[in-house]
Amino acid sequence: MKPVVVLMGVCGCGKTEIGRLLAARLGCDLLDGDDFHPPANVEKMRSGIPLTDADRWPWLDRLAAAITARLKEGSGAVVACSALARRYRDRLGIARPGVMLVHLAGDRDLLAARLAARQGHFMPPALLDSQLAALEPPALDEHALTIDVATAPPDIVGRIERAIDRGGEATRPASGATGHIHPAR
Repeated sequence: MKPVVVLMGVCGCGKTEIGRLLAARLGCDLLDGDDFHPPANVEKMRSGIPLTDADRWPWLDRLAAAITARLKEGSGAVVACSALARRYRDRLGIARPGVMLVHLAGDRDLLAARLAARQGHFMPPALLDSQLAALEPPALDEHALTIDVATAPPDIVGRIERAIDRGGEATRPASGATGHIHPAR
């Protein structure tokens, strides 16, 4: 059974790019959270308006259902989703058996530079600060693997793969958190 790996973090951290690389290496699909947003959410973000929890709940529920389907199939997936707050990760069901949480963390200046260089995305760079303000880094009991995105994407993918190969047990990152794939309960 392949795991479902959830890549979380603010805009510009590389969720989609790393997700594509990781999904290709694992032989599974990338489920990009951006594709699960209803048009009204996309329009709000495009206009520079941060989403409310009321906007997010249906979006997170669609993603949670997709994660559930992949777990039932055993096909695994890589899910790219901001999941900035604990309540959003709880709504996604990150603590379920077979799910691994990876927090892609980065310095504000690096993230801002990436967003300024990004073309054709609906998320404007102006929303970075609201995302950073909303970010609740994973708590120790969430067992997230935290990776600095200043590292090259192939290196990040390799680190995630090594954690999966160890049964999800991650080395202790600077934050002190450990990451693992939640075992069957």
